[in-house]
Amino acid sequence: MSAPILRAVASPRRREILRLLCERERSAGELRREMPDVTFGAVSLQLKVLLDAGLVTRHAEGTSRIYRVQRRNLGPVGTMLQTMWSDALHRLKLQAELQETRRGPAPGTRRATCTSRVKTLSRRTRRTHKRELP
Repeated sequence: MSAPILRAVASPRRREILRLLCERERSAGELRREMPDVTFGAVSLQLKVLLDAGLVTRHAEGTSRIYRVQRRNLGPVGTMLQTMWSDALHRLKLQAELQETRRGPAPGTRRATCTSRVKTLSRRTRRTHKRELP
């Protein structure tokens, strides 16, 4: 078993991506929708690690890139992952790990966007300039 493969499957996020890809081929956008607490950029970075380890392949379909698991490259790790994914206790552990490693705002919370900040600053600037006029 090679070190890049072991490093690739060490991450709970990458294991979740592998699980989803074992079900069927998916695009990065589909994977992102399945993992709502992860940004598209983070999914892309995780896919790159899996690609570099030789655990997934990518092919173009129109403007999308479709990812597929290379089961033969998983070797004995593939059997271990299948066992883990079918175990209810493991699924609970995975959810806890994913929550623990989540970065950024909690799903469902809204952050102020750059546009709303600019609008707020523009209003303040206009009010300030109106007061300065004679």
